[in-house]
Amino acid sequence: MVHRKTRLLPPLTALIVLGLCIAQAVAQNTDGPLKRDYNIKPVPFNHVHVEDGFWTPRLEVNRTVTIPYCFEKCEETDRISNFEKAAGMKQGKHEGIYFNDSDVYKIMEGAAYSLQVFPETMMRLYLDTLIDIMAAAQWEDGYLYTFYSVPRRQPEKLWTDVQSKHEQYCVGHMYEAAVAHYQVTGDKSFLDVATANADLICDVFAPGKRTDPPGHQEIEIGLCKLYRATGDEKYLDEAKFFLDQRGRKGNRGPKGDQGLYGTYSQDHKPVTEQTRAVGHSVRAAYLYTGMADVAALTGDMDYIKAIDAIWKDVVDTKLYITGGIGAAGGHEGFGGHYELPNLTAYCETCASIANVLWNHRMFLMHGDARYIDVLERTLYNATLSGISMKGDRFFYPNPLESTGGHARSPWFGCACCPSNVARFIPSVPGLAYAHKGDDVYVNLFIGGKTTIETQHRKVTLTQTTEYPWDGRVRLTVDPDSSGAFAVLLRVPGWAQNEPVPSDLYRFLETVDRKPTIKVNGKRIALQIEKGFVRLERTWEDGDKIELDLPMPVRRIIANDKVEADRGKVAIQRGPLVYCLEGPDNDGQVLNRVLADDTKLKTKFRPDLLNGVMTISGKARGAKRQLDGSITTNSQKPFMAIPYYAWAHRGRSSMTVWPARTAEAARPEPADTLTYISKTTASYVHVSLDAIKDQIVPKRSSDSSARQLDFWPHKGTTEWIQFEWEDKHELSNVKVYWFDDSGHGGCRVPKSWRVLHRDAKGNFKPVKNTSAYGTKKDTFNKVTFEPIETDAIKIEIVLEKDWASGVQEVVIE
Repeated sequence: MVHRKTRLLPPLTALIVLGLCIAQAVAQNTDGPLKRDYNIKPVPFNHVHVEDGFWTPRLEVNRTVTIPYCFEKCEETDRISNFEKAAGMKQGKHEGIYFNDSDVYKIMEGAAYSLQVFPETMMRLYLDTLIDIMAAAQWEDGYLYTFYSVPRRQPEKLWTDVQSKHEQYCVGHMYEAAVAHYQVTGDKSFLDVATANADLICDVFAPGKRTDPPGHQEIEIGLCKLYRATGDEKYLDEAKFFLDQRGRKGNRGPKGDQGLYGTYSQDHKPVTEQTRAVGHSVRAAYLYTGMADVAALTGDMDYIKAIDAIWKDVVDTKLYITGGIGAAGGHEGFGGHYELPNLTAYCETCASIANVLWNHRMFLMHGDARYIDVLERTLYNATLSGISMKGDRFFYPNPLESTGGHARSPWFGCACCPSNVARFIPSVPGLAYAHKGDDVYVNLFIGGKTTIETQHRKVTLTQTTEYPWDGRVRLTVDPDSSGAFAVLLRVPGWAQNEPVPSDLYRFLETVDRKPTIKVNGKRIALQIEKGFVRLERTWEDGDKIELDLPMPVRRIIANDKVEADRGKVAIQRGPLVYCLEGPDNDGQVLNRVLADDTKLKTKFRPDLLNGVMTISGKARGAKRQLDGSITTNSQKPFMAIPYYAWAHRGRSSMTVWPARTAEAARPEPADTLTYISKTTASYVHVSLDAIKDQIVPKRSSDSSARQLDFWPHKGTTEWIQFEWEDKHELSNVKVYWFDDSGHGGCRVPKSWRVLHRDAKGNFKPVKNTSAYGTKKDTFNKVTFEPIETDAIKIEIVLEKDWASGVQEVVIE
């Protein structure tokens, strides 16, 4: 390890204010060509200049807001001071989660990408200072992980909990950041830190030595990038070694006796034998991305067969219409086949980013546009939802339905998503184009210019479009020398009456109008192969391509096996999935019923949400009656906005899947005493309205319709109060308890009682004539001598070590 002179990190805001610029650094590459790699080569992001109405503002916000903001948060939360302490520059204990190092690395990667496009002197100096600190924090043998370095170096703890402590995961992100920094600046300082650590990893984890695979995958991707940057095959060998240890017992743990990690970490069987997506969705998608990289670099077909099968499993049964993956919040991962709940959908932002990375690799491997179709759907919907338009608020989960309890957060204790967004957004231009031999691929429709160095010439493509609002795309082809080659132009699946490349979703109706392509004004017959139109001819400087993709409003229905979407419809236009949100619909969207024959119209609103195309029509509202029947009222106007734009106007209800029939809607509750009351509680976690929504759960642990719970309060006495303007005669109360035994911290309460407000305004216990029950999976009814009152209170005593919660309350 090379020790460098270090200095304390000055505040980022002070650096950014100076705002000077330097000349753009020349990117560096490995000294020689690799033996093999992907069949199709991506055009790097730094070779794509974006001038686009949709993407340019987002790239600029990421550069000027998100990256500086994330660095500032890393300073505020001591993520950076942990490195300073490890370097001996400050004193104190380690702060935060053990894997917080990874957040700093990811933001550094994003900053390096942004430097390539806009070389700011002060950001470059900030990165240089961070690298100095990290070099000083690195141990003599190359080890770098602040959790075991602060307040002192603890060599006895190294590699003692590879499954959970994420030493390998953290440095994997460091490798990616170091390679990005090297490619942008030509400076090897960070790369030297990365290779010193990777050399240590290769020495510790090897045949005949430790065989623990990482608990959280990522290092495989980073090692492949190190291999590409340095040409040193041992990094590729190490990536393959880690993949091949999954699902195999070996010399794991300090004593060599640790077992497999299980499905949560995709360590239940060898990766080449896996055929289904299981476990934590981010770990899984990083694994599949790493498998694709190693397969491309080694030619190992067994990896390809496995990830082909896994990809089909996801797209056939586990992909949300937004492109999100991961249905279950308990393990932040995949559920079973067709298990795609909307209200409790997890769809972690990191998982969406990983899904984009994985599908991009699948395209580079197979040359099929269906992977770009999934990539585009995920990019424009599930991924963009994770970041606010201002760039400083973030979603961790991205549900497809909300009862009003969701809002983006300024930061998280586990801040993997904000830091991932910071590095991902500036890399988006690198998804747009690719090349193979002399042929060039146009994958995404983003305005701007790129120069592609093919086998025999340089080809400059200039693209103008107002996508995703308008399907007209104009391309100018400028080869440095005329000649025969092909431009492969993607025709999205949604423009071919196929929302996804499976039967998981389908358009409700078929549109006859087809895309059109012209070359120099002459219409070309549409011959689509693997999702591309191959335009092969002798291209001259200034040749023009015109692609017109019709963008009617489309209705989507899910496979009937998706229980959560039965009787419901989603709305899509172009690549964008839409949602109904409270501010545009009188605060109510979950009870709206959109009939199949409802006419839908579009209008671009430059004044709304930074400019969006809206979709409007008329819908009825479903309401439950006192006899239990559901009726619909007269039609009222509704408006839908792109899903990515929701939750920018305060907390409100939202749905991606409004009902097609009254039976599938969440009707406005009947005017029961519970529903019409003014309801308050001593403390609210999740939703107070949930206890009077008249949705009876399947069981006490069912959180699909939300609940009121008192987490994290334990051993306390809580209360729920119901008040009315007039007095009512009451004689019983029924409570359905929330209890998530086995995976959460709520249990049925120790005891409870009902009190009523008397004429003097005091609350007194009712005279119960039956016991207060605390059974799970059913209503617990208490009867009491009739009272006349304008308010009652349910008083709930929690068990000493547990919180409690309520699913539903009925007052009669």
